[in-house]
Amino acid sequence: MRITRIAAAAGGLAIASALVLSGCSTGGGGDTPAGDPTAIITANGSEPQNPLIPANTNETGGGKIIDSIFAGLVYYDAKGAPTNDVADSIDGNGDKTVYTIKLKSGQKFTNGEAVTSSSFVDAWDWAALASNATLNSYFFEDIVGFSYDEDVSLKDSGGLVVVDDSTFEIHLKSSLADYPLRLGYSAFYPLPTAFFDDQAAFGENPIGNGPYMLDGEGAWQHNEKIDLVVNPDYTGGRKAQNGGLSIVFYTTQEAAYADLLGGNLDVLDAIPPSALKTYKDELGDRYIDQAAAIFQSFTIPDRLAHFKGEEGRLRRAAISEAINRAEITDVIFDGTRTPAHDFTSPVIDGYSESVPGSEVLDFNEADAKDKWAQADAISKWDGEFKIAYNADGGHQEWVDAVANSIKNVLGIQASGDPYPTFAEVRTAITDRSIKTAFRTGWQADYPGLFNFLGPIYGTGAGSNDGDYSNPDFDALLKEGSAASDTAAANKKFQQAQEILFKDLPAIPLWYSSVQGGYSAAVSNVAIDWHSVPLYYQITKSE
Repeated sequence: MRITRIAAAAGGLAIASALVLSGCSTGGGGDTPAGDPTAIITANGSEPQNPLIPANTNETGGGKIIDSIFAGLVYYDAKGAPTNDVADSIDGNGDKTVYTIKLKSGQKFTNGEAVTSSSFVDAWDWAALASNATLNSYFFEDIVGFSYDEDVSLKDSGGLVVVDDSTFEIHLKSSLADYPLRLGYSAFYPLPTAFFDDQAAFGENPIGNGPYMLDGEGAWQHNEKIDLVVNPDYTGGRKAQNGGLSIVFYTTQEAAYADLLGGNLDVLDAIPPSALKTYKDELGDRYIDQAAAIFQSFTIPDRLAHFKGEEGRLRRAAISEAINRAEITDVIFDGTRTPAHDFTSPVIDGYSESVPGSEVLDFNEADAKDKWAQADAISKWDGEFKIAYNADGGHQEWVDAVANSIKNVLGIQASGDPYPTFAEVRTAITDRSIKTAFRTGWQADYPGLFNFLGPIYGTGAGSNDGDYSNPDFDALLKEGSAASDTAAANKKFQQAQEILFKDLPAIPLWYSSVQGGYSAAVSNVAIDWHSVPLYYQITKSE
């Protein structure tokens, strides 16, 4: 998942003012040479799960690309500060049920088509149709007319109104003071008319309006890389300071790190666990180590045997208490992860370590065994507990450690279940063919507590991989979103987390910081608040 921005004129929830980046996070400085404006920056990535359509991309492999080739209403800088991109202004009415968007003039897609109000409205209207089943449709549920069950045009229902080519309105079902926080997410990107003419072709060779564009036909070499070049017509604040971007899809983090050390990769945003003890010495002043809005977990769907109802709640709590998070984060991650205390992130305003019920995240062998025995009294456990993960993401060490901790405490068979690639495991998760627990996590889309809760655990949400549903939880989310100030909203979101700690739709593990590095050939390297490099500002020597 990813991020963009809110409008200062909207009024409502404040952005995460407590956000702090630490460590060696930039290679730039006042005396840094401008570099070669034609130089191509090489970076690590992963094969996107789906064709490159914004409303159907909710994973980081595709997200890096989507965010590079599209421009939304707004974006965030490295520290999370909001800046208008395509939007000139975003204004809410008195009760925050209607938002009026005004666009900057002269914006266009890379095929020459003007970016207009209809570019946004038509894209959102398509993404929200139930029959299209887009992964990000959840982001439109608050707009008048939205339905999960039948096709309802948001335009025909009055939820989206085109006033003129540069002005449109968003009409919401209820007051949502925090709605502008969401509008920068990639689900809200505009689309040209070419998308509606041939969606399959567009997904392979998308036409965007951002700082980069695909380098012609064949730029996306599946399972290998994608090549992007600078979009000369982009006029926003993310104007590229280099000649393009080549994102290489590595099968292992170790291979990517080896290429970085060998000078064959310019920017790496994930250090493999095997190098965490040595990467700072090996990279010198070119390492990156900073806080990021990333939450790691694994999900146990209640459709699995022994995980329904009260039995399932007991088993989830037992499994959670059987995990020695402190030991795993110290031994496996060399202290670069922090054991989780909630379902959000410490860098987000409103975070708390004392939400009632959060003690279920503490390592407690005796209580774990007792809860497991209570569950066995309902229905005797059989089989093996497995956690699926993608083998190309550097997860084997921690998955094995978690499985061993569960096995040792509960006395059951537990192990990891590797899938070769991220795309393969995500496909099995999203089509619900997976038959085990599975690795999950969240890289924030925008800096608010709601973003760690609603899109993942809200009923019918696009990233609700475990199909969790609790009406009381949903109601608290809506109350928080409608609150008039940050403190009142966060209080409701914390109450919503109390329900999550009882149900445990996912097992929180730890918060991630981002460890990475860059080559001696590049400067002005920074990774933003939610761990994505700001590719557009990187310069490279000749």
